[in-house]
Amino acid sequence: MIEQTDISYEKTVLIGLITQFQDEIKSEEYLDELEFLAYTAGGEVLKRFTQKMEVPNPKTFIGTGKLEEVKNFVEEHGVGVVIFDDELSPSQQKNIQKSLDCKVLDRTNLILDIFAQRAQTSYARTQVELAQYQYLLPRLAGMWTHLERQRGGIGMRGPGETEIETDRRIVRDRIALLKDKLKKIDRQMEVQRGNRGALVRVALVGYTNVGKSTLMNVISKSDVFAENKLFATLDTTVRKVVIGNLPFLLTDTVGFIRKLPTQLVESFKSTLDEVREADLLLHVVDISHPSFEHHIDSVDKILEEIGSADKPTIMVFNKIDVYEAEEIEQDDLMTEKTKAHYTLEEWKQTWMAKLNGDAIFISALNKENFSEFRKLVYDKVKEIHTTRFPYNSFLYDEYTEEE
Repeated sequence: MIEQTDISYEKTVLIGLITQFQDEIKSEEYLDELEFLAYTAGGEVLKRFTQKMEVPNPKTFIGTGKLEEVKNFVEEHGVGVVIFDDELSPSQQKNIQKSLDCKVLDRTNLILDIFAQRAQTSYARTQVELAQYQYLLPRLAGMWTHLERQRGGIGMRGPGETEIETDRRIVRDRIALLKDKLKKIDRQMEVQRGNRGALVRVALVGYTNVGKSTLMNVISKSDVFAENKLFATLDTTVRKVVIGNLPFLLTDTVGFIRKLPTQLVESFKSTLDEVREADLLLHVVDISHPSFEHHIDSVDKILEEIGSADKPTIMVFNKIDVYEAEEIEQDDLMTEKTKAHYTLEEWKQTWMAKLNGDAIFISALNKENFSEFRKLVYDKVKEIHTTRFPYNSFLYDEYTEEE
């Protein structure tokens, strides 16, 4: 008999800013996402704090009055973790931690923690460890508070600084070692990619938690881990897929997110090589998410950063089974119609109409519009296949689709 285990969530508080570059609506969206990140990491959010500021306070990120308010709430409710929506400088983190006397994390630290939880293979663990050390290096100084009393006095000069310097050297050595290890693995993966033969490569890209792994499972009849949490998939999965008479390779990649830490982009460089070397991208979008247009922009921005923005792309609007448009009552003359009130048919008449047929609306979970999706992917892959390998024969002479 399996024993029942209780999952204990840490009490958590979120803090975000409303600035000239981030209005109230956008701040609320980011905090929604941060709450989902906190839940994924094992946190239970008790309260959100927001403050309007021109620029973050260089010492404590938020104002001293707001910090005092947060401190009172933390003490009153026994909160163990305070998470900030933006990256904190080492000095800010040190000052806030001193004031609140609890764990203080920023968005980057939280994402790194989730990645550390999710990493399964040696390769993913190495990538995450490298990103964590790169994040840790400038923050080492704040971790030696137990030596503060030893700063002055005869015979007590310097041990704190000496220990910090020793640790910095250890961390730098570890970073160099991990980089060398990743270079070796990168070379191995390059050889693996080269050994895959003359097959068209298709990569699933998109924001985190849009259903890429679910779609991968349905198309390739495999069992890639899929869960309704952020960053469920870290390890790149490649499967050989056959649609009709045409075989091709399908890759499931790590999901993107707004404010993605630069350390992760750098350490996951070779994972993103799968995207760089793909012949066709399937950009999966969660159409049911209210901010899906911002998600598309974030993914496009990262694709541009890695030099893959001009690749042939099919926009796959997923989760149509849970899409719900807000309704306006017939006698309501005050409410102005916005994008939140668009039906799927109305969305198709917007900028999506300019995609020239390179878009499809599906539900990967319920397999809605799946035969049309397979036909569209088949046509695109066939076009690339016949251009690149004109003398390469298909599995069969003609394409016939059977459901």
